[in-house]
Amino acid sequence: MLDAIDRKLIAATQAGLPLVAEPYRALADQLNLDEAGVINRLTRLLEEGAIRRIGAIPNHYALGTTANGMSVWDIADEAVADIGARVGALDFVTHCYERPRHLPLWPYNLFAMVHGRTRDEVRAKVAEIAVLVGPAARAHEVLFSTRILKKTGLRIAA
Repeated sequence: MLDAIDRKLIAATQAGLPLVAEPYRALADQLNLDEAGVINRLTRLLEEGAIRRIGAIPNHYALGTTANGMSVWDIADEAVADIGARVGALDFVTHCYERPRHLPLWPYNLFAMVHGRTRDEVRAKVAEIAVLVGPAARAHEVLFSTRILKKTGLRIAA
């Protein structure tokens, strides 16, 4: 169970950590806690699964990476877990997951998100995935984003 301090800490961090040299100290000052207490609470919340991760999430649009392609793959069901793990390990794949097919219209069961400065850069990266996957890919496509739909996760009130 989350107590009132946990809720305040989550609310204070869900939009990101403060962009300062000592972000945990800044949170501690904001919440009238000590820095070690902030770190201990966040560690506990991670271990309990109340929060999934603490990490940097760069705004790739602000960095000039505006071409976003979801590559979709038709992989034999018995091979999709192994191939998905290998594709997901590529440094240029930001999301990789399995989803059910919807035959006969949608034969794809592996999805891998690739970002680049141009669509040609994304296509080149998808070509690298195709080499890695080899003949296990019966078909694939690249679906390019045309607008930003969501840039935040679930938010809770303090």
